[in-house]
Amino acid sequence: MKMVRFKLDPAVQPLPAGRVNVSKLKDTSEADLEAQQRLDDAASAHDAAAFAQRVRKRLGLTQLEFSRRIDVSLDTIRNWEQGKRSPTGAARALLRVLDKAPEASLEALR
Repeated sequence: MKMVRFKLDPAVQPLPAGRVNVSKLKDTSEADLEAQQRLDDAASAHDAAAFAQRVRKRLGLTQLEFSRRIDVSLDTIRNWEQGKRSPTGAARALLRVLDKAPEASLEALR
């Protein structure tokens, strides 16, 4: 997951401590919120796709070999890596374990 850090410059847009810019908040429409949500979802899917592909490549496996080793369909692996779907629940946990302890994980999956 990508993390972004930034600093607010009070000289550029001063806000009293603990307050929000009410006029900006009122000017934000539902369409603006939905557009931002779509951007956030796209970024999240891209991060998940890159992670799934990185784990597979670190193991030195093709998509077919990887799908067989973790008992997941080839189409699912392709969808993860293309960002069409994101691994959830147990699949995401398995990818994390494969990332942190690849040898032990693959041995346990035999």
